[in-house]
Amino acid sequence: MSEQVRKILVTSALPYANGPIHLGHLLEYIQTDIWVRFQKLRGEQCLYVCADDAHGTAIMLKAEENGVTPEQQIATVKADHERDFADFQIRFDNYYSTHSPENRAFSEMIFQRNKDAGYILEKEITQLYDPEKGMFLSDRFVRGTCPKCGATDQYGDNCEVCGATYSPSDLIDPYSAVSGATPVEKQTIQLFFDLPRFEPLLREWTRSGSLQEGVANKLQEWIEDLQPWDISREAPYFGFEIPGYPGKYFYVWLDAPIGYMASFKNLCDREGWDFDEYWKADSDAELYHFIGKDIINFHGLFWPAMLDGAGLRKPTAIFSHGFVTVNGAKMSKSRGTFIKARTYLDHLNPEYLRYYFAAKLNSRVDDFDLNLEDFAQRVNTDLVGKVVNIASRTGNFVAKFGGNLGPDLDNPLLVREAQEAAERIATFYEQREFSKAMREIMTLADHANVYIAEKAPWTLAKEEGRDKEVLAVCATALNVFRLLVLYLKPVLPELAARAEAFLNIAPLTWADHQQLLLEHDINKFSAMMARVDMAQIESMLNDSKDTHTRAEPKAQAATSDAAADDDSADTITLDDFLKVKLRVARVSRAAHVDGADKLLQLTLDVGEWGERNVFAGIKAKYRPEELEGRLVVLVANLAPRKMKFGLSEGMVLAAGPGGEDIFLLAPDSGAQPGMEVR
Repeated sequence: MSEQVRKILVTSALPYANGPIHLGHLLEYIQTDIWVRFQKLRGEQCLYVCADDAHGTAIMLKAEENGVTPEQQIATVKADHERDFADFQIRFDNYYSTHSPENRAFSEMIFQRNKDAGYILEKEITQLYDPEKGMFLSDRFVRGTCPKCGATDQYGDNCEVCGATYSPSDLIDPYSAVSGATPVEKQTIQLFFDLPRFEPLLREWTRSGSLQEGVANKLQEWIEDLQPWDISREAPYFGFEIPGYPGKYFYVWLDAPIGYMASFKNLCDREGWDFDEYWKADSDAELYHFIGKDIINFHGLFWPAMLDGAGLRKPTAIFSHGFVTVNGAKMSKSRGTFIKARTYLDHLNPEYLRYYFAAKLNSRVDDFDLNLEDFAQRVNTDLVGKVVNIASRTGNFVAKFGGNLGPDLDNPLLVREAQEAAERIATFYEQREFSKAMREIMTLADHANVYIAEKAPWTLAKEEGRDKEVLAVCATALNVFRLLVLYLKPVLPELAARAEAFLNIAPLTWADHQQLLLEHDINKFSAMMARVDMAQIESMLNDSKDTHTRAEPKAQAATSDAAADDDSADTITLDDFLKVKLRVARVSRAAHVDGADKLLQLTLDVGEWGERNVFAGIKAKYRPEELEGRLVVLVANLAPRKMKFGLSEGMVLAAGPGGEDIFLLAPDSGAQPGMEVR
């Protein structure tokens, strides 16, 4: 009796509809696509849906900047997203938009069910308001200094340096990321989801095995201090107006995850799937979300609680991943490592990236480094030098001797070894341990290449009467090649298609590992994959460099954006310069730094800004005892930098070419710590 087919619904986080897809995004979609393709290859009923996250203040402002309507803005971006995904061979069963009638209906339904159950609160709050723009500011459009650690230029809801969460009104020196104006406080009625009511449920669910252990541990910090969750926004806002509350809109983070349901419902209506079979509270279908670690609080707390409050099922599991770095550093526009999907595609085969991601991905929440030299070497060595090499060294000999593999294997044990690896590799795919699967596959490829080298069919083919022996060697090698291609098919679907055409076979399924390919006509071998040339990579990096684009404030969105460092501006505007906050500071203590040739450690009194620890490269000119009590000028809102000696919380200004020829910029003697420098 055959096993029952699994019913699986899979989603990736929704990319925000105000910008292009880049390599940081692609890690998630490629990871998800590989897992989904594997499930489908195994014969499971696996459906993959996604959508553009199309609501929020950022979309409204972006459309305004571009001189189009929000609807035009999101339609243009959605078309670009779909094209990029398709060219990276990411195959959704449905790709939709949160700005859809289905999403409006489900958002209203889930809101109303939670309201009827008593989980929606109305509270008068004081909210920050932009007097220049005439709008209330959502948390992500207020920036300032973190009240917990003093890190500057942080979002209004959480600090990216220390991880603290707070309200925008807690920020020190807040400013509007929309206009730069200082926000004012204004009273308003807002709607809240009563998240603390779900504490027992969340404690149990987060420890149920539905989350990676590290993620579950992180969410415990949130659970210890659950607060009602603000789910409404004031006009002007691009989104769905809340029924019964004129001028109030669903916060983007309420309707964004509901977009998973909306996209699936759209697919159900088109293809005839049963929506309730996947979303009812007692569903036996499996539901998996692939997301980045930066949005786990929304998916791991708010989302399951909101679903439970509406009488719907919770996710089977949430799979979280880390950020993408390039060559060991944050993605950077000035270095050309902030690489857009389209820029990559203009230079390189998308399957190179799919394989490299797979070769290094595991089930943990680790950050992922795209080392470009390693990337080229691994693709050239593994795919071209090992896998494709098997077919290129044997395929043409079959054509030379009639084009038929023949009935015999020269080394059936080698083929059996490859067949028996199927379940181990399947387990690695299922567990998202893709790197282990790739290592297993490449070990098999190594064995096959050693065998071919030992048998040397090119030598045998020159000897009279050894045709059958050559064909038996080639049949052995090409049967292993066929199995390797099968195992790689979730990662490299285009290579698999070319191999299937060469072998003259139907599209491979996982069950085909049980069969051999004998007494079978194949086609003449032709090149399947070219080597990566570092010149291609250099060209891609050059095309990715942007020395004039100014970074825009990030908006909260239902996607995991890779850690990125926009250090792209060689020139800045006056608005940029005005963000720099210079303050007088008194050196209360100065000391040598063990192991550092150029640094002194300064403890600075910055008046109302508190005390700061700063490492300054001025040791060649100044002795610690010369500095204590001295006034200096400090860049007070510079983001803290973690160094091996400790955390540096600002920058002391100096002039000169460096070394001994450096001079601190001391303010007038009448200055006091904390005084602004203009």
